[in-house]
This record gives sequence, structure tokens and C-alpha cells, in this order.
Amino acid sequence: MRTMKGTSLLIFLTCLASTGCTVNEVVTAQETELIMAQAPPDEALLLDIGIIHFKEGISSKNDSSATGIYDEIRSAESRYLAYHLKTTLQGTGHWGAVRVVPSLDAYTDVIISGTIKESDGEFIVLQISVADARGQQWYRRDYSTQTGISSYSRNRDRRQDPYQKVFNDIANDLRAYVAQLPPKTIRQVRQVSELQFFADMSPRAFGEHLATDADGLVTAVRLPAQNDPSVDRLRQIRERDRLVVDTLNEHYANFYYGIAIPYHSWRKTAREEAINYRQVKRASTMQILMGAVVLAGSMAVDTDSGGRNTRNINRSLRNIGLSQGFETMFAGFSRRSEASMHLEAIKELSESFGAEAAPMVVTVEGQTRRLTGTAAAQYESWRRLLKEIYEAETGFVDSADVSAPERVPEPTG
Repeated sequence: MRTMKGTSLLIFLTCLASTGCTVNEVVTAQETELIMAQAPPDEALLLDIGIIHFKEGISSKNDSSATGIYDEIRSAESRYLAYHLKTTLQGTGHWGAVRVVPSLDAYTDVIISGTIKESDGEFIVLQISVADARGQQWYRRDYSTQTGISSYSRNRDRRQDPYQKVFNDIANDLRAYVAQLPPKTIRQVRQVSELQFFADMSPRAFGEHLATDADGLVTAVRLPAQNDPSVDRLRQIRERDRLVVDTLNEHYANFYYGIAIPYHSWRKTAREEAINYRQVKRASTMQILMGAVVLAGSMAVDTDSGGRNTRNINRSLRNIGLSQGFETMFAGFSRRSEASMHLEAIKELSESFGAEAAPMVVTVEGQTRRLTGTAAAQYESWRRLLKEIYEAETGFVDSADVSAPERVPEPTG
């Protein structure tokens, strides 16, 4: 009786091992509805937003072959994701101008900074910090989502990013926070950001209009007279400064639309590879274990007891079981090797990105200045030039011009 039970179990395990072990994952993407402005807003209460391109969130000891995190991709994502947040916020109608800013020197009402904690096409985690011009921290939160199979389908809404839930959550939280601020506070934030620009341009005239307390919070201790001609002049210069930041945003836009197709392809492939890797790894582990069980069961089959026919049958089953067990184990090891190949495919796609801003040309008093380097370097050069112009009183307001780069067409795929 024991021999028959052992033989039956061996037959069952051998058949199970020969069929393989696979698990298919089906994930439905989460969604958040974006809250839009329902009525024309009071422009006096609209805050401007500056978004610093995100930190890449890569450890200095990162081993991309082990982590699957590639410097080239994260560098591209730090700009791409920041610009997509800009487009999401701008489209809600709840804010004034929303810009990606190259540095904190671009004084604005609200500053958003972020760190990419995870992004692999399937999962994304962004740590977002929000503060206003006064130095008041609004909040710091983590936002995350998991994409689904429909996130990358051909029939998807192509206006929506696969990570759109995260951007909608950020936009809705920002709106909820500013909605509970009294109008007086919003006006104070706008006053402080304006005076910060004035004081940067003319420390002697406006440096004492602001005070910073022990906690680092900035307040306006007095406001300039509205009939002060220098105020009108500085406001016009600030508009020119904003024009330069808007021009740099065209560079960010060129980059954003330029990498949209390869970045979408990378995320789609990365998600598929990540899921395949998990499935293959699980299947290989199960196959190796199943093969070991079959081998153990085969070795335990009694081939010496019973009648002649029974002994022959048991010997045949043991040989089949041993063969199947070894094949199953080798198949498991082969699948693990296949999983490593999936990661290599992801790595190859990381070479498609670049992030240098095109040179920008500004013309002042008939003289042309060419700004080169990264967006941050160009803006730093521009601010130095701006101060020189103001200090020299060159009549900048009526004679400065900024050339905008040609916009690349938006992708249709």
C-alpha cells in the first residue's frame, strides 16, 4: 500500500513539474480626478508657482546593475516630471504663472521642490516639499502610485501621463491648502516675493523693507510708496526677468516634448520587464523547488519490493522522475538567467537622453549677449547682467529683448 501511495505521489509531482508554474499579474491603474477652477478667479489672489527641477534621488553608492536605477534616466526624469507637474498645475486655473525655475534666485510666491524616491515605469514615489516666499513651509508629503496595463495602451488618453494620479494628487493638495489661507495672507506672500526681487536688485533702497525672524520667516516691515518711480521701474525689470524664465521654460518644454516618446517607451518596457522579472523569478524558484521534490520522491521509490511487473514499473517511474526533476531544475536556473537579460534590455534604453539647454540670446542697448550652459548657469549669467544694467541705469526697460528658442512639435505617439 505504501509503495502504491508513493508511486501515485510521484506520478502527480512529475506531471505538475512538467506543466510549469506561471503567475500572471493584472494591475488596474489608480485614478484621481483633477479639481478644476469652476469660476473666473480673482487675479489679485492668484499665487505664482516656481518648480525646481527634482532631485534625482540616487545614492552615491548606486550600482545600476543591481538596482536598475540609471543616472541618465533619472537626470532626464528630474526635468521631465517637474515640467509635467507645471502643465498639470497650469491647467487647473487655480494659479497665476506656473514655471519651472532654474534656481531659488527666481523669486516667486510659492516654491515646489521634489525628490524622485522611486520611478521604474510601474511604481513612482515622489517626495514633494512646498513653501512660500515668506519661508513658511506648507507641507512635505510622499506621493505614489502603481501603473496598470492600460496606462501604456494605444487607446489610452494621451493627454494623461501614466503617473498622472500622482500629479493630480499634488495639484489637489496644493489647491486645498491655499483655499484655507485668508486673502490677507495671500497678499502678504505676494508682497514679500516682490520685495525680495527689489532688494536683490537694489539692496540699499529696499534691503530694509524686509525682516527675518529667529525662525527664518520673512515679513514686510514696510511697503514702498506706490508713486515711487523706482518701484515702477523695478516692476518692469521684473517682468523682463520673468520673460527670461519663460524663455528658459521653452528650453524645458523642448526637452520635455523631445524625450516624450523614448521616455514613454522606456517606462512601458521597464514596467513589462519588471513584471516579467518577478514572474520569471517566482516561476524559476517554484520550478527548482518542484524539481527537488520530484528528485527526492524519485529516489524514495522502492524498486525492489513487489512483483516483477511492479518493480519494473517503479524503476521506469523513478527514471522518468529523475529526468523530469533535473529538467525542471535546469529550466528554473535558465529562467533566472532570462530575468537578468530583461534588466540588460532596460539599461540599453537609458542612452537616449540629454539635458543641456540651447544657448539663449539677449539684446540690451543694441548689444547682443549669448548665454550658454545649463538652464541654471544661463539664468545665473542673466541675473548678473540684470544687476549691471540696473546699476548703470542704461534704460533697460525699453530696449531689452530676449529671443525664444523654436518649439519642437508635440509628439503624437
